[in-house]
Amino acid sequence: MPKFSLSQNNGSIVSINKTEISQWFKSLQSDICQALEKADGKGKFMMDAWERAGGGGGLTRAFGNGRIIEKGGVNFSAVFGKTPENILRALQLPESDFYATGVSIVLHPFNPMVPIIHMNVRYFEMSNGTWWLGGGIDLTPHYVVEEDARYFHKVLKDVCDRHHPDYYPEFKKWADDYFYLKHRQETRGVGGIFFDRLAGDPPFDKSQRFNFVKDIGEAFVPIYTRFMQANHHLSYGERELEWQRLRRGRYVEFNLVWDKGTKFGLDTDGRTESILMSLPPQANWVYNYQPQNGTREAETLARLKKGINWIGTL
Repeated sequence: MPKFSLSQNNGSIVSINKTEISQWFKSLQSDICQALEKADGKGKFMMDAWERAGGGGGLTRAFGNGRIIEKGGVNFSAVFGKTPENILRALQLPESDFYATGVSIVLHPFNPMVPIIHMNVRYFEMSNGTWWLGGGIDLTPHYVVEEDARYFHKVLKDVCDRHHPDYYPEFKKWADDYFYLKHRQETRGVGGIFFDRLAGDPPFDKSQRFNFVKDIGEAFVPIYTRFMQANHHLSYGERELEWQRLRRGRYVEFNLVWDKGTKFGLDTDGRTESILMSLPPQANWVYNYQPQNGTREAETLARLKKGINWIGTL
């Protein structure tokens, strides 16, 4: 994974800047893509560079028709310019130009026993000196398996605990509340962590906040390649595929109705194809679908709730 060293000036640490952060994100994108191609063993990423009319651009790396991954993408962007009025109002910020950079990932597997995964790490800065870091990683299994959820949350807790003991409980609750379909009263999956507007609040400075974001980014490959290799050979049939398409439908609902990243990208005239990369290749909606009691599908729905202590359930 990419290594990062802070700029030095006569032996003292100089605060990192947006260019260094952006370069690290771009390196993270490249390393994750290489690792996923190796783990999949068949598919390759297509690279598509793009420019934003208002300033900046990015590199979309789209994946399709692999051995394990059906569709996905690992996107990098670094965009800047005049901040739209609706974003200034929503964030309660004064008029100022913005700079935003980050990496966003969504992967949809063929096998319903392999979960969907999403990760985003990002940096936002304004010309008035305001800055913050944000991101998160969450897991959306088509069938909830407690052992898998426990492993996922244990890894995230270990990463968070290296930086502050309050990070995991706070960011885990934030993810439960964020990745939630209010109109369905169900979580998108088993959650994970979500954080936003992490700034230089004492005792944290920009370097400390960014080191945490880096560790989250570097946790992605070992987490997901573990699920790829352990679950892709598990058997499934048409029933499981039908359920997968229904769960993908829920994923679409969240991304198009509730996701703030999608809204931010569209509001800042981002590249539509890259923003909607997160959508699955196929999804389905069945009117008033209710799984039969006692089925794996019904058990999964019963676990799509806020506040589950996954680490303590086994």
